Amino acid sequence: MAETNELKASLRENVGKSSARSSRNEGLIPCIVYGDKKDPISVNINSIEASKLYSTGKLLTTLLNLELTNGETIKVIPKEIQVDPIKDTLIHIDMLRLAVDARVSVEIQVNFIDEDDSPGIKRGGVLNVSRYTIELDCPATEIPSSIDVSIAGLEIGESVHLSDIKLPEGIVSTITDRDITIASVTAPIQEEEPEVIEEEGEEGEEGEEGEEGEEGEEGSGADVEDKSNENTEKTKEAGNKE
Repeated sequence: MAETNELKASLRENVGKSSARSSRNEGLIPCIVYGDKKDPISVNINSIEASKLYSTGKLLTTLLNLELTNGETIKVIPKEIQVDPIKDTLIHIDMLRLAVDARVSVEIQVNFIDEDDSPGIKRGGVLNVSRYTIELDCPATEIPSSIDVSIAGLEIGESVHLSDIKLPEGIVSTITDRDITIASVTAPIQEEEPEVIEEEGEEGEEGEEGEEGEEGEEGSGADVEDKSNENTEKTKEAGNKE
């Protein structure tokens, strides 16, 4: 289950953008605490402690005990955060005050297990994940840190659905109108080798040039032979005259 973290918080008397900006300049994160049928209150928390929780990626599923400067302790869960788009740092947090019997809807991370027991994966299949998180309705004090989803026995072309997941007692899915697909095993994508097309035009030109060369050589040989015959005839005529 999700762990509970202790944070010290100071009450903030002034509200508004200028007050919030002043808090951030002092190294604090301005927050609003609401819910449980009580008036909302404005508080500041330490930015370093808040950033540590934010860096875990589980801030929105983390229970917090806020220890106020007036001695009161409030159990809350962050419901909405605002982040600086350039620096990626926290600038504001909305927190829901939790009653003893409160229930909350939270996005819970999905962990896929038993891949070695999937025949489809063993035969080269690929795990195609449709949902990395699922929204669950949980008791405020029983929020799971993650949910394990087994893919044991899955063949290529088969899927695991929300109804296949065994959820902890008292926890239900917020999606009730359909059975969503969590992941499936798909066939591996085979890359086709590009077809090499030979350029016949260049080979044809080379062939024609070769033929012309051969014809030229044959023609040169014939000319030499004709000239030899003419010289022989001239020699014979000169002998006859003598």
